[in-house]
Amino acid sequence: MPSRPRRPSPRPPERIGPLTPHLFMPTPERPVRAKAHGLRADVQVTPHAHPWAQLTFSATGVLRLSTTHSTYIVPPSRVVWVPPGVEHAITVVEDADMRTVYFHQPDGRCGPDPQQQDDGEWRHCRVLEVSDLLRALVLELDTRADGRDGAPDDDGLRREHHLSALVRDELRRARAVRLGVDLPSDKRLRTLCQAVVDDPTRHPTLDAWARDVGASPRTVARLFRQELGTSFVQWRQQVLLAKALSLAARQLPMSHIAAELGYASASAFTAMVRRSVGTPPSQFFGRQAAR
Repeated sequence: MPSRPRRPSPRPPERIGPLTPHLFMPTPERPVRAKAHGLRADVQVTPHAHPWAQLTFSATGVLRLSTTHSTYIVPPSRVVWVPPGVEHAITVVEDADMRTVYFHQPDGRCGPDPQQQDDGEWRHCRVLEVSDLLRALVLELDTRADGRDGAPDDDGLRREHHLSALVRDELRRARAVRLGVDLPSDKRLRTLCQAVVDDPTRHPTLDAWARDVGASPRTVARLFRQELGTSFVQWRQQVLLAKALSLAARQLPMSHIAAELGYASASAFTAMVRRSVGTPPSQFFGRQAAR
């Protein structure tokens, strides 16, 4: 196999602090709040947490949301639910129009529907499909900050109340997608995993990845089983699926995506997607990928 050409070193990311979440704090009176930010590629929002739930959505472009234990790709066809108190950071993969939606959470409850009794599935991060209706609703939410741009009048508050109820209901109905990439706590293995997430096709084998962190392939394979309960091959497939979503958001043809991820043909890539998520790429990517 020919050696892969050396890539130029990526430019260092621009790190910025949390994007004024205190100016959009949800309350019982205004339980759903939204904000909008245009962010350039390679911007990183530093780790932070807040006492309300969050929905991370990209109207255009691609984001990566990372927590202590997992990382998630956020193209326009997906959203990530983040429960209260979960520390998270955001990296902009492609220039993005990011929309963040905050949800007030009553004491002891978690999820978009405060009346839902069984809310266990909402107490951890979830990747959800974005319907046309959910997308339209999020884009219609008022994004003015408290004390800076003026409060909505009575008519605006009534409209926000109706939109918020629809957002909650549509979010509750959204289909969950098993798409997060789990991250280990072992420092050496986490270094390897982060390198794979950043550039999953740099090496074709576990042996080469293991050499990068000065470990034997047997040790790395054992750590994957112990820390993540899976094999390196299975874990890397989740990384490739996340990368494929990012490429599909750029409207690239399926053949191009397959080649970019190191597959000899589009049919081989299609077979991997079917094995991993049970659907063909055309359904998995939705409207994103070009045919």
